[in-house]
Amino acid sequence: MLQRFDELRARRWFWPTAVLVGYVVEVLVRLVLVRGLNYPSVHADEDSYLVLARVLAGRPTTEMPVGVVIPGGYPLLVSPALRIADDPVTAYHLILGINAVINALVFPLAYLALRRLGLSRLLAYLFAGATALLPPVVFYSQFVMSDTVMPVLILAWLLCMHGWLSDGPLKRRYWYAAGMGAAAAYAMATHDRGGVVVALTGVVLVGVLALRWAPWRTTLVGLGALGAGAVAAKAFASWLQRQFTVPPSQVGTFLLEGLKNPDILQRTLTRTVGQVWYFIVSTWGVAGLAVVVCLFAVFSSRFQRPDRIVGAVMVALLFGTSLAAAAALPDDGRIDDWVYARYASYLVPVAFVTGVAILCRFSRKRLVVTAAGAVGLTLLLAQTVIWSAGSKLRTQVFVLWGLPDVSFLSADWNKLNMMRATAAAFVILAGLVLLLVAGGRRVLWALGVSLSLFACLATVTITEQVSHPFSKERKGTATGFTQAAGLRPKDNVVIAWDIEWSLRMAQAYEVYQGRIWYLDPRWQDVPATATAIVTPMPGEDKAPEAYWPNRPGQWYVDRSSKQGNWILWRRH
Repeated sequence: MLQRFDELRARRWFWPTAVLVGYVVEVLVRLVLVRGLNYPSVHADEDSYLVLARVLAGRPTTEMPVGVVIPGGYPLLVSPALRIADDPVTAYHLILGINAVINALVFPLAYLALRRLGLSRLLAYLFAGATALLPPVVFYSQFVMSDTVMPVLILAWLLCMHGWLSDGPLKRRYWYAAGMGAAAAYAMATHDRGGVVVALTGVVLVGVLALRWAPWRTTLVGLGALGAGAVAAKAFASWLQRQFTVPPSQVGTFLLEGLKNPDILQRTLTRTVGQVWYFIVSTWGVAGLAVVVCLFAVFSSRFQRPDRIVGAVMVALLFGTSLAAAAALPDDGRIDDWVYARYASYLVPVAFVTGVAILCRFSRKRLVVTAAGAVGLTLLLAQTVIWSAGSKLRTQVFVLWGLPDVSFLSADWNKLNMMRATAAAFVILAGLVLLLVAGGRRVLWALGVSLSLFACLATVTITEQVSHPFSKERKGTATGFTQAAGLRPKDNVVIAWDIEWSLRMAQAYEVYQGRIWYLDPRWQDVPATATAIVTPMPGEDKAPEAYWPNRPGQWYVDRSSKQGNWILWRRH
């Protein structure tokens, strides 16, 4: 039987077919996980992306929930769903399907990256499966968020960078350079973090051109693709901006304030350290191997130039993203602000495949030393956050959605336990290292299978403990309110500013074919095209009409809910 399998693997069609089948399986896994998710629940992120998508799909412009226009690269990808569907639930299901198709591309890209890092086809296949099933990769694709596509873009970007810098046919290096520039530019069009990606790409291109580390024509192709893509991204952002009456994103302003203000510098640095800690722990220490080796490779001639440059870029992006996010995030009293998981997660696939290559290719001694360095670095990061943030890690608001990976590792879904999560992550890493030390390369395939199964278990558990409960808690402000209030598909609705925040956010999408305005009807003019108004109740023991006593005669109370604290007004 083994001989027959070896014969099959020798056929030219076998591995392309296997990768395609693996990709389809990854898509199906994601589709199964999002069953029962029918509406946006991560406010105001999902609502804002959905509003952009509906405009790109040709639907009416409406209020921008987040108050500013954010990058539209991701909404552009999912906008066909809102063009096809006639109701918000169907559209949301279609978008989650698009998410699955996009996010599962991590699998074939991880396979190519592992092959480039020297792994055999079988090992690359197994470990690519584990990479694509990691909770930080899958979790955010269960919501309408740009983090669905960002890991794919960053993995493709660094894979192209490595291919461009490596020896090979000139034609291939042209394509890699163009792909690198295009991926960086689209990252900028997708999220503010993409600005860091474009800046790093520009630095690498200019540096390589000056030092003649790659054929100059390929470098010019990369610069051309980057420049053209960046111009297109700016033009796209400018067009989107004109569709709304709100200002552009102010992330850059918040970032500069966080970096220049000495009063919050300690907070910024602590958050930066916390994000790097979370990044390593969320990959069970495997990304820690990558961080340690990449830092060492920058100053060592033992590594080839493409590995050193890409490693330096990866580490620079990790720390640059963490610092930028730490400075820009507001002080809203949440525990997860100290160890924010989301913004650095787009580097998880590339760091994980790098760590896997270290596990597979390093000698026993070098592997043990590297693992010890990763453990020491992570413990130092954790202790720094604990010392600096202090009691705030216990007394501030615990939001489970913001801490899924460490909650799974510490087996505690109610509070943050940094040291327990760190210990659990390194128990897993120690098991991998000890098996390799004892069994050598003969056990690598077993490690690949084990990591894939454990990643699947972790992702399924987090989905059941975090994603689905988080969504169910918000049904009342989404489809529940739409049905209870009797809103019609083409209603144009005014929502008062003092209505419950999440209800106001969700309805910008739920009122799918009409439009939403945010204003107070008691002192602001109601648009002539408005067909309904949603306001809160005036208080206990008061009739709904008491909320708006001087209303125009054509408006009346259609229905109300004391439990939901809302009133729906309609015209006579």
